Amino acid sequence: MLVNTTPTIVRENRLLTALPACEYQRLVPYLKFVSLSSGQILYEAEEPITRVYFPNNSLVSLIISTGNGSTVEVGCVGNEGIVGVPVILGSNTTTTSAVVQIAGNAMQMNADILKSEFACGRNLQKLLLSYVHALYAQAAQAAVCNRLHTLEARLARWLLTVSDRIQSNKLPLTQEYISLMLGVRRSGVTVAAGILSEQGIISYNRGNITILNRKGLEAISCECYRLLKSEFARLLGN
Repeated sequence: MLVNTTPTIVRENRLLTALPACEYQRLVPYLKFVSLSSGQILYEAEEPITRVYFPNNSLVSLIISTGNGSTVEVGCVGNEGIVGVPVILGSNTTTTSAVVQIAGNAMQMNADILKSEFACGRNLQKLLLSYVHALYAQAAQAAVCNRLHTLEARLARWLLTVSDRIQSNKLPLTQEYISLMLGVRRSGVTVAAGILSEQGIISYNRGNITILNRKGLEAISCECYRLLKSEFARLLGN
């Protein structure tokens, strides 16, 4: 007996979930279920974006690299959004690179098809424009956060955001990677993570961080986490 091993397309991504059933079904023939591995590059800065991704349980970092090799995360995309926004804004390249931070799966679509569907209007266009607004808010708030808030508060905010994006309190993240994403020295992350660990808020073991006390982590986080979470919910409506 033959067994169908093709993954069933389930709407886990919040943008896809927010679409009316009829509009979602219109997209189904163009959506491909793909697995993403940690460290995988979905597109490079200044290179053409040929595919876009709607993450389900994976997390993708949008990073900028400097001439001396330093990297800083300027945004992250999980099940709330889409990787490849520039294609609906009239450009097929951008100054950021998209790198898978946490492995998982996503729905992949050809960039040209997304542009065509976006041009048709409908709910997809409205949702994607709302998401672009949310990304802008995220970038603006990050600029304030990086300038004014303590590393401990920034780390708490970032861990909460990652947890929300992948819907899990277990985060497969190394301190080295966190330092790259926050644009700080690893020693600083070690100290901040140590404080959170001593307070019983997180545990850290061999590249895995577990949030043990979410309310405690929210209390330490700066207001940026709450503001952005509220803004994403308002704009995306779910």
